[in-house]
Amino acid sequence: MAMATVKLSSPAAGLLAGGRTRRSAPARRATVIRAAAGSYSDELVSTAKSVASPGRGILAIDESNATCGKRLSSIGLDNTEANRQAYRQLLLTTASLGEYISGAILFEETLYQSTTDGKKFVDCLKDQNIMPGIKVDKGLVPLPGSNNESWCQGLDGLASRCAEYYKQGARFAKWRTVVSIPCGPSALAVKEAAWGLARYAAIAQDNGLVPIVEPEILLDGDHGIETTLEVAEKVWSEVEATLNLNAMNQSPNPWHVSFSYARALQNSVLKTWQGRPENVEAAQKALLVRAKANSLAQLGRYTGEGESAEAKKGMFQKGYTY
Repeated sequence: MAMATVKLSSPAAGLLAGGRTRRSAPARRATVIRAAAGSYSDELVSTAKSVASPGRGILAIDESNATCGKRLSSIGLDNTEANRQAYRQLLLTTASLGEYISGAILFEETLYQSTTDGKKFVDCLKDQNIMPGIKVDKGLVPLPGSNNESWCQGLDGLASRCAEYYKQGARFAKWRTVVSIPCGPSALAVKEAAWGLARYAAIAQDNGLVPIVEPEILLDGDHGIETTLEVAEKVWSEVEATLNLNAMNQSPNPWHVSFSYARALQNSVLKTWQGRPENVEAAQKALLVRAKANSLAQLGRYTGEGESAEAKKGMFQKGYTY
Protein backbone atom coordinates (compact mmCIF):
# COMPACT_ATOMS: atom_id res chain seq x y z
CA MET A 1 0.00 0.00 0.00
CA ALA A 2 2.05 2.91 -1.31
CA MET A 3 0.93 6.48 -1.85
CA ALA A 4 2.40 8.76 -4.51
CA THR A 5 2.64 12.54 -4.33
CA VAL A 6 3.44 15.02 -7.06
CA LYS A 7 3.96 18.77 -7.19
CA LEU A 8 1.18 21.01 -8.46
CA SER A 9 2.96 24.16 -7.33
CA SER A 10 5.86 25.06 -5.08
CA PRO A 11 4.07 23.70 -1.97
CA ALA A 12 3.91 19.93 -1.64
CA ALA A 13 0.70 19.03 -3.44
CA GLY A 14 -0.31 15.41 -3.67
CA LEU A 15 -2.04 12.86 -5.82
CA LEU A 16 -2.55 9.87 -3.62
CA ALA A 17 -2.22 6.57 -5.48
CA GLY A 18 -1.59 6.98 -9.18
CA GLY A 19 0.24 10.33 -9.19
CA ARG A 20 2.01 12.09 -12.07
CA THR A 21 5.00 14.39 -12.15
CA ARG A 22 4.58 18.15 -12.42
CA ARG A 23 5.74 19.11 -15.91
CA SER A 24 3.82 20.37 -18.92
CA ALA A 25 5.19 17.70 -21.26
CA PRO A 26 3.81 14.13 -21.13
CA ALA A 27 4.42 12.90 -17.60
CA ARG A 28 6.21 9.80 -16.39
CA ARG A 29 4.12 7.42 -14.35
CA ALA A 30 5.02 6.92 -10.72
CA THR A 31 6.76 3.66 -9.87
CA VAL A 32 4.36 1.02 -8.57
CA ILE A 33 5.58 -0.35 -5.26
CA ARG A 34 4.59 -3.69 -3.82
CA ALA A 35 6.07 -5.23 -0.70
CA ALA A 36 5.22 -7.91 1.80
CA ALA A 37 3.93 -5.99 4.80
CA GLY A 38 3.50 -8.99 7.07
CA SER A 39 1.44 -8.46 10.20
CA TYR A 40 0.91 -4.79 9.37
CA SER A 41 -1.15 -5.43 6.22
CA ASP A 42 -4.58 -4.55 7.62
CA GLU A 43 -3.28 -1.55 9.52
CA LEU A 44 -1.49 -0.20 6.44
CA VAL A 45 -4.73 -0.33 4.44
CA SER A 46 -6.63 1.36 7.26
CA THR A 47 -4.00 4.10 7.56
CA ALA A 48 -3.97 4.77 3.81
CA LYS A 49 -7.77 5.01 3.70
CA SER A 50 -7.78 7.44 6.62
CA VAL A 51 -5.11 9.69 5.09
CA ALA A 52 -6.99 9.65 1.77
CA SER A 53 -10.41 10.32 3.29
CA PRO A 54 -12.68 12.72 1.33
CA GLY A 55 -12.51 16.40 2.20
CA ARG A 56 -9.20 16.13 4.06
CA GLY A 57 -5.52 16.35 3.18
CA ILE A 58 -2.02 16.46 4.62
CA LEU A 59 -0.37 19.23 6.60
CA ALA A 60 3.35 19.07 5.81
CA ILE A 61 5.48 20.43 8.67
CA ASP A 62 8.51 18.24 7.99
CA GLU A 63 10.89 21.10 7.27
CA SER A 64 14.43 20.57 8.52
CA ASN A 65 15.51 22.65 11.50
CA ALA A 66 17.47 24.88 9.14
CA THR A 67 14.47 25.52 6.88
CA CYS A 68 12.17 26.01 9.86
CA GLY A 69 14.71 28.54 11.10
CA LYS A 70 14.36 30.53 7.88
CA ARG A 71 10.62 30.72 8.39
CA LEU A 72 11.03 31.82 12.00
CA SER A 73 13.57 34.46 11.00
CA SER A 74 10.99 35.91 8.58
CA ILE A 75 9.02 37.04 11.66
CA GLY A 76 12.06 38.00 13.71
CA LEU A 77 12.49 34.84 15.80
CA ASP A 78 15.73 32.99 16.53
CA ASN A 79 16.07 29.40 15.38
CA THR A 80 15.91 27.69 18.77
CA GLU A 81 14.24 24.43 19.76
CA ALA A 82 11.92 26.36 22.05
CA ASN A 83 10.70 28.57 19.20
CA ARG A 84 10.33 25.60 16.84
CA GLN A 85 8.36 23.76 19.53
CA ALA A 86 6.12 26.79 20.15
CA TYR A 87 5.30 27.14 16.46
CA ARG A 88 4.61 23.44 16.00
CA GLN A 89 2.44 23.43 19.13
CA LEU A 90 0.40 26.27 17.63
CA LEU A 91 -0.22 24.19 14.51
CA LEU A 92 -0.81 20.78 16.07
CA THR A 93 -3.13 21.91 18.88
CA THR A 94 -5.52 23.84 16.63
CA ALA A 95 -9.06 22.82 17.57
CA SER A 96 -11.15 21.18 14.82
CA LEU A 97 -8.09 20.76 12.56
CA GLY A 98 -9.04 17.12 12.05
CA GLU A 99 -12.14 18.16 10.14
CA TYR A 100 -9.91 19.20 7.24
CA ILE A 101 -6.55 17.51 7.86
CA SER A 102 -6.11 13.73 7.73
CA GLY A 103 -2.36 13.47 8.26
CA ALA A 104 0.59 15.58 9.39
CA ILE A 105 4.14 14.92 8.14
CA LEU A 106 6.58 15.68 10.95
CA PHE A 107 10.31 16.22 11.16
CA GLU A 108 12.10 13.79 13.50
CA GLU A 109 12.50 16.43 16.21
CA THR A 110 8.76 17.14 16.17
CA LEU A 111 7.81 13.47 16.43
CA TYR A 112 9.45 13.35 19.86
CA GLN A 113 8.27 16.75 21.11
CA SER A 114 5.41 17.53 23.47
CA THR A 115 3.29 20.54 24.34
CA THR A 116 4.29 22.81 27.20
CA ASP A 117 1.73 20.87 29.26
CA GLY A 118 3.55 17.60 28.57
CA LYS A 119 1.19 16.06 26.00
CA LYS A 120 2.96 14.34 23.10
CA PHE A 121 2.36 15.96 19.74
CA VAL A 122 1.47 12.57 18.25
CA ASP A 123 -1.29 12.24 20.84
CA CYS A 124 -2.59 15.71 19.97
CA LEU A 125 -2.91 14.51 16.39
CA LYS A 126 -4.48 11.16 17.21
CA ASP A 127 -7.11 12.84 19.39
CA GLN A 128 -8.32 14.60 16.22
CA ASN A 129 -8.10 11.49 14.01
CA ILE A 130 -5.05 12.93 12.24
CA MET A 131 -2.45 10.33 11.29
CA PRO A 132 1.09 11.23 12.39
CA GLY A 133 3.65 10.90 9.60
CA ILE A 134 7.43 11.23 9.50
CA LYS A 135 10.00 12.44 6.96
CA VAL A 136 12.58 9.63 6.71
CA ASP A 137 14.95 10.68 3.92
CA LYS A 138 18.21 12.39 4.89
CA GLY A 139 18.34 14.91 2.06
CA LEU A 140 20.08 15.22 -1.28
CA VAL A 141 23.77 14.74 -1.99
CA PRO A 142 25.79 14.83 -5.26
CA LEU A 143 25.45 11.68 -7.40
CA PRO A 144 28.90 10.52 -8.59
CA GLY A 145 29.15 9.84 -12.33
CA SER A 146 26.08 11.92 -13.16
CA ASN A 147 25.47 15.24 -14.92
CA ASN A 148 25.87 17.28 -11.74
CA GLU A 149 22.74 15.60 -10.35
CA SER A 150 21.70 14.43 -6.89
CA TRP A 151 20.50 11.32 -5.13
CA CYS A 152 18.57 11.00 -1.88
CA GLN A 153 20.34 9.44 1.08
CA GLY A 154 18.85 7.73 4.11
CA LEU A 155 18.56 4.00 3.36
CA ASP A 156 21.31 3.09 5.84
CA GLY A 157 19.64 2.22 9.12
CA LEU A 158 16.19 3.01 7.71
CA ALA A 159 14.58 -0.20 8.98
CA SER A 160 15.57 0.44 12.59
CA ARG A 161 14.56 4.10 12.35
CA CYS A 162 11.15 3.19 10.91
CA ALA A 163 10.64 0.68 13.72
CA GLU A 164 11.38 3.39 16.29
CA TYR A 165 9.15 5.91 14.54
CA TYR A 166 6.31 3.38 14.60
CA LYS A 167 6.79 2.88 18.35
CA GLN A 168 6.64 6.64 18.81
CA GLY A 169 3.28 6.76 17.04
CA ALA A 170 4.05 7.48 13.37
CA ARG A 171 1.87 5.59 10.89
CA PHE A 172 3.06 6.84 7.52
CA ALA A 173 6.32 8.09 6.05
CA LYS A 174 7.59 10.44 3.35
CA TRP A 175 10.68 10.19 1.13
CA ARG A 176 11.38 12.99 -1.35
CA THR A 177 13.84 12.66 -4.21
CA VAL A 178 14.34 14.91 -7.22
CA VAL A 179 15.16 14.65 -10.91
CA SER A 180 16.58 17.70 -12.70
CA ILE A 181 15.63 18.17 -16.34
CA PRO A 182 18.35 20.77 -17.18
CA CYS A 183 20.96 18.25 -15.98
CA GLY A 184 19.71 15.51 -18.28
CA PRO A 185 18.15 13.79 -16.57
CA SER A 186 20.72 11.02 -16.87
CA ALA A 187 19.64 7.38 -16.95
CA LEU A 188 21.71 6.91 -13.80
CA ALA A 189 19.82 9.62 -11.90
CA VAL A 190 16.42 8.30 -12.94
CA LYS A 191 17.36 4.73 -12.04
CA GLU A 192 18.81 5.80 -8.70
CA ALA A 193 15.66 7.77 -7.87
CA ALA A 194 13.36 4.86 -8.71
CA TRP A 195 15.54 2.33 -6.88
CA GLY A 196 15.79 4.48 -3.78
CA LEU A 197 12.05 5.08 -3.65
CA ALA A 198 11.32 1.37 -4.12
CA ARG A 199 13.72 0.30 -1.35
CA TYR A 200 12.37 2.96 0.99
CA ALA A 201 8.75 1.99 0.32
CA ALA A 202 9.41 -1.70 0.97
CA ILE A 203 11.30 -0.99 4.21
CA ALA A 204 8.66 1.44 5.48
CA GLN A 205 5.82 -1.02 4.87
CA ASP A 206 7.70 -3.84 6.56
CA ASN A 207 7.83 -1.67 9.66
CA GLY A 208 4.19 -0.57 9.70
CA LEU A 209 4.47 2.78 7.92
CA VAL A 210 2.48 3.63 4.78
CA PRO A 211 5.07 5.10 2.38
CA ILE A 212 4.40 8.33 0.54
CA VAL A 213 6.48 8.13 -2.63
CA GLU A 214 7.52 11.58 -3.83
CA PRO A 215 9.52 11.78 -7.08
CA GLU A 216 9.78 15.49 -7.86
CA ILE A 217 10.59 16.74 -11.35
CA LEU A 218 12.22 20.10 -10.62
CA LEU A 219 10.74 23.15 -12.31
CA ASP A 220 14.13 24.87 -12.64
CA GLY A 221 15.40 25.10 -16.23
CA ASP A 222 13.89 25.81 -19.63
CA HIS A 223 13.32 22.16 -20.61
CA GLY A 224 14.57 22.77 -24.15
CA ILE A 225 12.19 25.64 -24.88
CA GLU A 226 13.51 29.12 -24.13
CA THR A 227 10.31 30.55 -22.77
CA THR A 228 9.08 27.53 -20.79
CA LEU A 229 10.52 28.52 -17.46
CA GLU A 230 9.49 32.15 -17.77
CA VAL A 231 5.92 31.22 -18.64
CA ALA A 232 5.74 28.55 -15.94
CA GLU A 233 6.92 30.96 -13.25
CA LYS A 234 4.38 33.57 -14.33
CA VAL A 235 1.55 31.04 -14.35
CA TRP A 236 2.41 29.47 -11.01
CA SER A 237 2.89 32.85 -9.37
CA GLU A 238 -0.75 33.76 -10.33
CA VAL A 239 -2.58 30.42 -9.72
CA GLU A 240 -2.71 29.31 -6.17
CA ALA A 241 -2.28 25.65 -5.32
CA THR A 242 -5.83 25.60 -3.85
CA LEU A 243 -7.28 26.69 -7.21
CA ASN A 244 -5.27 23.99 -9.00
CA LEU A 245 -6.63 21.36 -6.65
CA ASN A 246 -10.18 22.62 -7.04
CA ALA A 247 -9.96 22.52 -10.85
CA MET A 248 -8.76 18.92 -10.77
CA ASN A 249 -11.80 17.89 -8.74
CA GLN A 250 -14.47 19.33 -11.01
CA SER A 251 -15.05 15.89 -12.51
CA PRO A 252 -14.64 12.35 -11.14
CA ASN A 253 -11.08 11.00 -11.05
CA PRO A 254 -9.93 7.36 -11.13
CA TRP A 255 -7.70 8.12 -8.12
CA HIS A 256 -7.94 10.18 -4.95
CA VAL A 257 -6.75 13.74 -5.62
CA SER A 258 -5.93 15.66 -2.47
CA PHE A 259 -3.31 17.99 -0.98
CA SER A 260 -0.09 17.76 0.97
CA TYR A 261 0.81 21.38 1.58
CA ALA A 262 3.42 23.15 3.67
CA ARG A 263 3.66 26.84 2.79
CA ALA A 264 0.15 26.94 1.28
CA LEU A 265 -1.18 26.22 4.78
CA GLN A 266 1.48 27.91 6.89
CA ASN A 267 2.33 31.27 5.31
CA SER A 268 -0.63 33.22 6.63
CA VAL A 269 -0.32 31.45 9.99
CA LEU A 270 3.27 32.60 10.52
CA LYS A 271 2.51 36.18 9.57
CA THR A 272 -0.47 36.25 11.91
CA TRP A 273 1.41 34.69 14.84
CA GLN A 274 4.58 36.84 14.73
CA GLY A 275 5.90 34.79 17.67
CA ARG A 276 3.53 36.46 20.14
CA PRO A 277 1.49 34.38 22.62
CA GLU A 278 -1.45 36.77 22.33
CA ASN A 279 -1.66 36.00 18.58
CA VAL A 280 -1.88 32.21 18.90
CA GLU A 281 -5.67 32.04 18.71
CA ALA A 282 -5.80 34.29 15.65
CA ALA A 283 -3.03 32.28 13.97
CA GLN A 284 -4.91 29.03 14.62
CA LYS A 285 -8.01 30.54 13.06
CA ALA A 286 -5.90 31.46 10.02
CA LEU A 287 -4.76 27.83 9.77
CA LEU A 288 -8.35 26.61 9.91
CA VAL A 289 -9.33 29.03 7.14
CA ARG A 290 -6.58 27.67 4.86
CA ALA A 291 -7.30 24.05 5.81
CA LYS A 292 -11.04 24.47 5.15
CA ALA A 293 -10.36 26.16 1.81
CA ASN A 294 -8.27 23.21 0.67
CA SER A 295 -10.83 20.77 2.04
CA LEU A 296 -13.44 22.43 -0.16
CA ALA A 297 -11.01 22.30 -3.09
CA GLN A 298 -10.53 18.56 -2.55
CA LEU A 299 -14.30 18.24 -2.87
CA GLY A 300 -14.38 20.53 -5.92
CA ARG A 301 -16.32 23.26 -4.08
CA TYR A 302 -13.73 25.99 -3.57
CA THR A 303 -14.50 29.45 -5.03
CA GLY A 304 -11.87 31.71 -3.49
CA GLU A 305 -14.50 34.16 -2.28
CA GLY A 306 -13.59 35.93 0.94
CA GLU A 307 -9.90 34.97 0.74
CA SER A 308 -7.38 37.50 2.03
CA ALA A 309 -4.83 39.10 -0.29
CA GLU A 310 -2.09 37.28 1.60
CA ALA A 311 -3.66 33.89 0.92
CA LYS A 312 -3.78 34.64 -2.81
CA LYS A 313 -0.08 35.46 -3.17
CA GLY A 314 2.01 33.11 -5.32
CA MET A 315 4.67 31.04 -3.54
CA PHE A 316 6.93 29.79 -6.34
CA GLN A 317 10.63 29.99 -5.38
CA LYS A 318 13.38 29.00 -7.77
CA GLY A 319 15.60 26.28 -6.32
CA TYR A 320 13.46 25.88 -3.20
CA THR A 321 14.82 23.34 -0.69
CA TYR A 322 13.17 21.73 2.34
